[in-house]
Amino acid sequence: MSDFENAKELLGWDDEITTDGFPMIPDGDYDFTVVNFERDRFAGNEKTPACNKANITLRINYQGQDVDIKHSFFMVRKNEWQLSQFFCCIGQKKHGEPLRMNWNAVIGSKGRCKIGKRTYNGNEYNEVKKFLEPADAKQTTFSDGGF
Repeated sequence: MSDFENAKELLGWDDEITTDGFPMIPDGDYDFTVVNFERDRFAGNEKTPACNKANITLRINYQGQDVDIKHSFFMVRKNEWQLSQFFCCIGQKKHGEPLRMNWNAVIGSKGRCKIGKRTYNGNEYNEVKKFLEPADAKQTTFSDGGF
C-alpha cells in the first residue's frame, strides 16, 4: 500500500466514526470457533472468591459477517458444570468421565451455543446462555443447569 493509500485509512482525533463496535445477532443457536483464550485472575466479590479466570473469544459467522463474543469462566467448583458443558461441547469431555482441562487445545475448537442478550449499564450485548451438547454425545442430565 502506498503512503497515499495508507493516509485514507487513518483517523483524526475529531473524525466521525459510523461502524458499530458490537454487532448484535438475534437470539438463537449458533456454530462457533474458539479464536482466543487468555488466562486471567478475578479479584473476588461478595458472590465469588478470588480465583483464576479463563477468558475465551468465540467467533460466530452470522450472514457472512464474523461476530466475536467473549465469555469468561470463573474457576470455582460451583461453576464446574459450566466448564463441563463447554468442554463437552467442543469434544474434549465425555459424559461420566473426569477430564483434565486442556486449555492449550481450545483455540480452533468448534462447537454450538445458545446466544441471548444481556443488558449492562444501559447497553445490550450478546451473551452465551448455554453451550450445546454435540448431537452424537450420550444424553445426561446435570443438576446445576447443565445440558
